[in-house]
Amino acid sequence: MRARRRAAADRRRAADHGPEVEISASERELFGGPLVYDTSWSQHEDVRYQLDLRSMIGGMPGLVGRAVGLAWRADRRATIQVAAAELLRGVSQALGLLGVNWLLATLLAGGEITERLRDAVPVAVLLGLVAGLGAVCGAVSTLATGPLEPKVERLARERYLERAYQVEMRAMEDEDFHRLLESAQYGATSARNMIRHAVSVIAALLSLAAAGAVLTTLHWLLLPMLLAIVLPRALATLSVARRRYRSFHRWVQHSRAAAMLGRLMTNTDAAPEIRVHGVGPYILRHFRGMSASQEGEQARLARLAARTELLAALCAGAAALATYLLLAGLLWTGAMALAAAGTAVLAIRTGTANLDGLVRQINYLHEESLYVGDLDRLIVESEHHRIPRGGGALPSPVRTIEFDRVCFAYPGGGGEPVLTDVSLTLPAEGGAVVALVGENGSGKSTLAKLLCGLYLPAGGSIRWNGVDVRELDRQAVFGHCAIVHQDHFRWPMTARVNATISRTDRPVDEERLADSAAHAGADRLVAELPRGWETLLSRTFKGGHQLSGGQWQRLGIARAHYRDAPLLVVDEPTAALDARAEARVFEQIRSLADRGQTIVLITHRMASVRHADVVHVLHEGRLVESGTPEELLADASGHYRALHDLQAAQFRPVPGQGPGPARGGKRPTGGARRTVEVDG
Repeated sequence: MRARRRAAADRRRAADHGPEVEISASERELFGGPLVYDTSWSQHEDVRYQLDLRSMIGGMPGLVGRAVGLAWRADRRATIQVAAAELLRGVSQALGLLGVNWLLATLLAGGEITERLRDAVPVAVLLGLVAGLGAVCGAVSTLATGPLEPKVERLARERYLERAYQVEMRAMEDEDFHRLLESAQYGATSARNMIRHAVSVIAALLSLAAAGAVLTTLHWLLLPMLLAIVLPRALATLSVARRRYRSFHRWVQHSRAAAMLGRLMTNTDAAPEIRVHGVGPYILRHFRGMSASQEGEQARLARLAARTELLAALCAGAAALATYLLLAGLLWTGAMALAAAGTAVLAIRTGTANLDGLVRQINYLHEESLYVGDLDRLIVESEHHRIPRGGGALPSPVRTIEFDRVCFAYPGGGGEPVLTDVSLTLPAEGGAVVALVGENGSGKSTLAKLLCGLYLPAGGSIRWNGVDVRELDRQAVFGHCAIVHQDHFRWPMTARVNATISRTDRPVDEERLADSAAHAGADRLVAELPRGWETLLSRTFKGGHQLSGGQWQRLGIARAHYRDAPLLVVDEPTAALDARAEARVFEQIRSLADRGQTIVLITHRMASVRHADVVHVLHEGRLVESGTPEELLADASGHYRALHDLQAAQFRPVPGQGPGPARGGKRPTGGARRTVEVDG
């Protein structure tokens, strides 16, 4: 018996999982492999999918209680209004069925028809009042539920967003945690939906209780027959929901990728290449391919659902036929009066509709609770990844930041180290320009992220005035730093917000804002914008304005200057600037250091660090040299000198050729040859 049960469970699980997913050509070409999640990593995942009738009935109080708890936290008054209105509506439905029985008994009784109609008038009036009471209660419930649902959604979404920005950067890049982030984002909408489904469940329960009470008073056999009609539909509905939820989790990443392809077609940054390189048909073809895979999955689910629902309908039809044959037998034998039989038919139809609706709503409630459960799991899991709150006070003043044999590897990178045994000391008082140079991928930006506290080292230690960063208040570490990225985030908001968002803990200082704009050379840019500082910098909204890469870079520099942090990390700050603007930026960096601010300059261009006080050279994640630019240039065998000479050679004319092509494509012959000297 147990073996047969296990085999049946395996068959159900195989049907729920579906056939082995075939990797589409689009997935392989664009993303390097399948984008369907394997849910087997979670040991309790199968438990969440296996919803049967027993667990549905047993879990119903908890589900309703959970929804009521969400509503209670959002708006207690509205929750009480909904509960009272639904309770009164259930009572009115019970009174309505009893009134129908009374009315039928009066009309079918013996005597003159005139007397019977006269006696039925009070009953009809009572039925009208009861129906009116039910309608009023329904309106009150709807009125209270309307504002309650968005309040619940807002509170749930706030919980989600609060935890999302408070976790460590490592967690954001962890595949499993990021998957949980993706699925939990639907928890807020599901929390809102739970309120609506819980109200429907309560209403259906009360209506069912009314119909069941009436049927029980008419004949004890009618109630089990009612359950026999609805039971097959209930099982079918639960089976379909289980498959749908499992499919959602397996395909969530695939769906996100397909949606991303659609967004690329309207992305303003991608628009030039889409048109010039003719990328549109390529993206559209792969969007069609990705969508076809999803459509195939939906077709599979539809086939299974149709088969399940057809079988359930046949079983329910057979049960309904048996019920009406039973009623006929009771009438034939005189065990039930005609009025009672009419009331029984009405109660069965009402009870069937209510019980069928109850199962459906409980199923919806359960399904939504799974997504809310993902949100709850995120809240729990995020505690393990949360940036620690509190800690030691930041030393004041910070004199040195010391890296001692620091090692680091990104999550999901196969354990490949990005930094290995890096030891160096950064002066953090009195103003200095510290340059981190090296080829792309040498670990410069990673070292800067560790410096700002965005990551903690996997090995070794980072000490602020001798205190390990792990013991310090990380928020204080963040507050000590400002960053100018090469690809800093472009906030789709006003120019004012883009410049002042680096210091949101205090009101906007107009004088400081003007000084920051002038420092970054963004004052003229802002003056030329249609609405000055109030110009919206996003073409995705009506009236939005688009900036060039160099203009965004100036605004990013203004943002960092406005923050006015003691430590400024500048990561390839001039990548989008012309030569004149680049020279001005480096003059500004030097002036900031002269005023006491410590500047950490990250670059792979050797000519950019000639004004640095100290240069640290990274190569393949290791610190290979340190010194002043002059000292490093003097070492003919050093890595810095090799990079410098390699870049400087690009500015020297090729031997045997003139300085450049003449008009018409011919090089000039004869004449003095000019050599370009490059100052490192």
